[in-house]
Parts: sequence; C-alpha cells; structure tokens
Amino acid sequence: MGPFPDPLPTERRAHMAFFYRTSLAACLMAAACTISSQAATVSSGAFQTAEVGPGVSSLSPGDTYSEYQWGLENDGSLQLVEIRRRFTNGGSAYDSPTDGPHSGLPIPAGPGDYEVLTTNATPGVDINIAPAWELYDASQTNRDVVVAVIDTGVDILHPDLRESIWTNDDEIPGDGIDNDGNGYTDDYFGWDFFYNDASVFSMGSDEDTHGTHVAGTIAAGRNNGGVAGITGSQHVKIMVLKALGTSQGMGSPEDVIAAIRYAEANGASICNLSFCSNALSQELADTIQNSNMLFVVAAGNGDENGVGLDIDSSPTYPASLPFDNVITVSNLMFDGSLDSSSNYGAVSADIAAPGTYIVSTIPGGYGFLSGTSMAAPMVTGAAALLYSYRTDFSLTDVRNAILGSARQMDTLTGKVSSGGMLDVGAALQWTKQAV
Repeated sequence: MGPFPDPLPTERRAHMAFFYRTSLAACLMAAACTISSQAATVSSGAFQTAEVGPGVSSLSPGDTYSEYQWGLENDGSLQLVEIRRRFTNGGSAYDSPTDGPHSGLPIPAGPGDYEVLTTNATPGVDINIAPAWELYDASQTNRDVVVAVIDTGVDILHPDLRESIWTNDDEIPGDGIDNDGNGYTDDYFGWDFFYNDASVFSMGSDEDTHGTHVAGTIAAGRNNGGVAGITGSQHVKIMVLKALGTSQGMGSPEDVIAAIRYAEANGASICNLSFCSNALSQELADTIQNSNMLFVVAAGNGDENGVGLDIDSSPTYPASLPFDNVITVSNLMFDGSLDSSSNYGAVSADIAAPGTYIVSTIPGGYGFLSGTSMAAPMVTGAAALLYSYRTDFSLTDVRNAILGSARQMDTLTGKVSSGGMLDVGAALQWTKQAV
C-alpha cells in the first residue's frame, strides 16, 4: 500500500500542537495533533511527523483505512516512516512550525528526509474486537445507547459519522424556537456550551479536530469507506456537547457541568471526558459523583516536558476522582508498554488502552492523533458496545466487566489498578459467564 492519502488542501497541512493549558484542557499536553494524514509527535521541542506503513490486517474490509487501526487488530507488522517536514517563510526554511513564524507551503521532502523506523509492535497488543463484533452482530436484542462526547465540536456532516449522531427529535432545527422548552434553542444536534449556541461544529475551522477524532474512535460506521469505530452500530449514537473551543482547546468547569446536566436530561448513559486539569473544581467533582452516567476519562499526558505522572501523588482532574462511576484510562503503545507521556496510577488509573498513532475521523477527512485522549474513547466505545449488548446490565456491571476482563500485562503492574489493558472480546465473554 502507498502512503496514507492527505485528505485536506495543502495550505491546511501545517502541524498544530494542542498544548491545552487552561483550567480545563483536552489531554494532549505531550501529544501533538495534525490536520494532515500524519501524526505529529513532540521530540526535543521540535515537531516530527510519523506515518503508519502497510501491514496491519483489516477487520473491516469495506473501510479504506481500517488496516491502519492497529488498536483494533495488531499483527506486529506496524512500521512508521518519519518525515522531516520543512516550511518556508519569506524565503527562509524552518524545520518545523516551532522554529519560527511561517507561512506558505511545506517544502517537499527530499530523499534524505525519510527514515523507516522499526516499531517493535507486538502481535496481539490490541483490544481484541473481532470476537466482540461477532457476538454483538449476532444479537437481535441490542439496546439503543447514547454516548455524550463533551469535548471540542464534532463534524456532524462527516460521512463516517453522520449516521451515528444523536438528534433531539423534540426540537425543530433552524426555526429559532425552543420547541421542547429545555432552554436551548434549536439544539437538534446537541449544544455548543463554549459559544452558547446550537452550532456544535465550526465550519472552516480546525478547532473541532479533537472531538471529531474522539467521536470516530467510538462510533464511526463500519464497512462504509473510512475507518471502523468500536461500536459502528445503529444502536449507538454520539451526543455532541461542545465545551472546549479555539485551537488551544480552552474550556471552563462551568461549561462542562452544564454539558453533563444536558446529557443526563437528554438520555445519555455514558460520557467521554478527554480533558484534564491540575486544579480541582469541587462543583464539577460533585456533578460527576452524583450523575447516573458512567464517565470514561483520559488519565492525562504528563508534565510540561511530556513525561508521564503518577496521578496518585500528582493528581489531575477528573482523572484522579475516586468514584465508582469513573474509568480512568492510560495510553498503551503498540508494543505493550505505556507511552512515556501517559499518566498512570496504581489507584487512580484503572486500565490502559491503545492511544498512540490512532487513526480516526477529523473534519473533512481522517488523521492520526496520539494521547490519553485517544485511549479513553477506546474504552468508551467498549462500554457502549457492552451496555447495548447486555440489556440486563447496569452501568456498574459494565464498569466491572471492563475492568474485570482486562488482559493482564507485566508492563502495567503497579501502573493501573486493573493491571491490564482493554480486551473487548473478553469483556463480552466475561459478561456472558457472569449471568
């Protein structure tokens, strides 16, 4: 297979770091995201890009990029091709956007700018989705589940997502009237708490990349030409609640609290929170603790140098909240080790899931991102699949099944409370045995 295609115009290929430093921020503090098809990582203060090479087997043959989804099925053949991107600005070349202000187009990479890297990908380090899909697809009794994604916005028109977006059928879109009387006018697709309007996606802006990527990991359609989401089912819908905005992913506890209350009032059962803060908002903590939803939370991406923190001793929130309705997720690499940027905690972190070089939906196309923000929706998708499949299960049962079926790994001993990584196939089998 050739290089991963770039779905976006050349002028939008500059790499962008989401270093969210506000009171609430999407957890990409040590991971960079890209608006192109490549994943940007942070190394010694400079950007490098990485492209996934061929060889990852495909579970969803109707999806063009499913073979790049090592987190779903990893056969050990993953390769990365590092590219040294150079940019021009007024005739001067910069190795990366961090070298100085730049404009214009990237300089095409020359022969010396490529290096094939061995990843040491380990076969079987994946979430074991195939048996889960087999069980789920054979069931005739799957229930409908709504998953709230409280994040930046989501591209609701994306061809891989548009069939998976929740709608408020009590509202008439675009008529300027609050038809259902819930205080939110025209909230047919959810609500934008950051800008306080019904526009859950900012057209022509890159600020909604993060939320769109999260949503795709959870619920992108299967066998429809793009990537495969973990649920990929008509029974699981994404409720888009935008609480973070701008290219830096800024947000406030108040907006997140309002989004949680909206989700509860409108039927969401599971909530993905891929953001973190070093400061505790007691009102937000109380709102989460008193909620009837199951929350899946990113553990966070380390300190300012991108070194993972023990959140038992250096807490980050909401990841360190000790509640029975919270699952905190660390970032597992393709070789079975924790990503060096991933936070961890023998008590506060619960489980690890694939989060490095994850391909998913982005506005207008597909791209790779890395971080605990990408690991959390793996678990969210698993929770939604499990809750839909086992109609007799409570959300507490779902949490117990996910943690109880975690695949034990020496690399995770003392790092996460379960001692293991997400295993969706085992979770569905575990629940069948728990009857």
